[in-house]
Amino acid sequence: MSKNVQLHVGTADEMGQRFVDAWKRAEAGAEVNESHLTFIGLDTLLATLTNKRLDLLRHVHRNGAVTVKALADALCRDYKNVHTDVAALEEAGLLVRDGRKIAAPWDELQASISL
Repeated sequence: MSKNVQLHVGTADEMGQRFVDAWKRAEAGAEVNESHLTFIGLDTLLATLTNKRLDLLRHVHRNGAVTVKALADALCRDYKNVHTDVAALEEAGLLVRDGRKIAAPWDELQASISL
């Protein structure tokens, strides 16, 4: 099964409505197995998902990472910058840690922007 995360640029109300809709579907007996991340502005989404961070996500998804130092070495990047990127992606929910191991559990990021 493919694990996707849906990225949204929208309002807090829209985020809340997605939660309520999923809750109602679950209460009705439907299996709800979806992941959403909402960014309040496009600038926030783009600041979080820079090209370097997307490269980092792809690398971690394909290869995993034992430590930030090993990841920085594999990407031929400065440790401090990789550490900053890992922290930002982890805060956004796009990377997860198990002890020191770093994982990118998503197969695909799907983005939508509300008008």
